[in-house]
Amino acid sequence: MTIPVPVPVLDHVVINVADRLDEASALYRRLGFQLSERGHHTLGSSNHLAIFAENYLELLGYEPGRGEQRKDLWQAPPGLTGLVWKTQDAESAYQHLQRQDLDGDAPAAFHRPVTLPDGEASEAHFRTVRLRPALIPNGRSFFCQHDTPHAVWQAAWQRHPNCVQNISEFVIVAQDPALSAQVYSHLFGADRILACQDGAFVLKAGAAKVRFASAAYAQTRFGSLPEDYDGAARMSALSFRSDDLAKVKASLLLGDIPFREEPEAIVVAAEQGFNVALRFHL
Repeated sequence: MTIPVPVPVLDHVVINVADRLDEASALYRRLGFQLSERGHHTLGSSNHLAIFAENYLELLGYEPGRGEQRKDLWQAPPGLTGLVWKTQDAESAYQHLQRQDLDGDAPAAFHRPVTLPDGEASEAHFRTVRLRPALIPNGRSFFCQHDTPHAVWQAAWQRHPNCVQNISEFVIVAQDPALSAQVYSHLFGADRILACQDGAFVLKAGAAKVRFASAAYAQTRFGSLPEDYDGAARMSALSFRSDDLAKVKASLLLGDIPFREEPEAIVVAAEQGFNVALRFHL
């Protein structure tokens, strides 16, 4: 049987907020995102989502008394810790991971209750399959199969005060960007990884790009790194495509969020984004 090579498309990103869900959700609303009501996974974690056209952002943490569940997740540093790929077939993705010697655990199924915009009670069901944890420093990368996409992508949840339409860039900072990109070269094929003149490497992932870059690049483009950055490979920054930078600026002013204006972008430092640097552009 032929096992297809997955096509890289960003499904969502995960920001680890651990026991600070209230603080993180209030912050991201001040940043101009509409967030879902708090969801509770059958595995014990809880979340808020900012849903976009093709991908979404997840604030993932736990409520009081649940810190022992999914304890491995909370060992990661606060901030950006999850790079998640779309799949229509988690079992096929797992077989591909096995073939490439990238596999971790077998696919896992879980769900969370959801109230749809019209008030209907529903459930969001997923199957995920993770790359071997040892291959992904300071975080996780996995495939996510949405069995009920209508319970995630609803038009009413895709309208944000800052007019963001999609995550457009996911940045992994590393002393050796080529080495950090290597696992994804094995995963998707070497021809998917493009070398840039600035020394970075880029993987096109649907509406987004995953960029493997030096700390100097991140400092120049985003103005900051996670406060606890220690030189090890680290998921560190996000870019967003917005339809209206004036709305981004208005949201940040209303939310009392410091920012830096550039000719074609607005940048929020990592310390203002829950240890994640944020860049908004047209």
